[in-house]
Amino acid sequence: MDALVTVSLGSNIRPEQNVRKAVAELKRLFIDITISPVYQTEAVGFDGEDFLNLVVSFNTAMPVNQVAVELKEIEDRIGRDRSQPRFSPRLIDLDLLTYDTLVLNQPGLQLPRAEILQNAFVLKPLSDIQGEALHPELQQSYLQLWQQMEKTADRIELYPMQFD
Repeated sequence: MDALVTVSLGSNIRPEQNVRKAVAELKRLFIDITISPVYQTEAVGFDGEDFLNLVVSFNTAMPVNQVAVELKEIEDRIGRDRSQPRFSPRLIDLDLLTYDTLVLNQPGLQLPRAEILQNAFVLKPLSDIQGEALHPELQQSYLQLWQQMEKTADRIELYPMQFD
């Protein structure tokens, strides 16, 4: 049976180019990808260029750990340098947010990902494409969670970017 997967994408180094590359790679691996609007946000945790952020969703029969491996391989192909500090400019960042309703806490893989509740640049695009879906632990919809966060969220602006 297929699992519904959500993944966040972000870049602040040649962001349009690298986000497009990542989406193309995801489309090559997974069928029927839903792509959220793209948002421009300030860098979090460091001074740097603005990020472009979005969320994609797709169904897959691939096991959760294999999805995580595939995401890291896409980052590697695009040229992500893992030796950089966590809060630093990056070519691409692909984070597995959810895998159906799975709750998982193992080294290197936490689901649902904590950033969903911490960052507007994750929750807003997630609520755009999975607004009625429920957070696996809180049992609130992503739209409800966004409405709660929106009042105090960091700047997040719609960015005009289309995908083929």
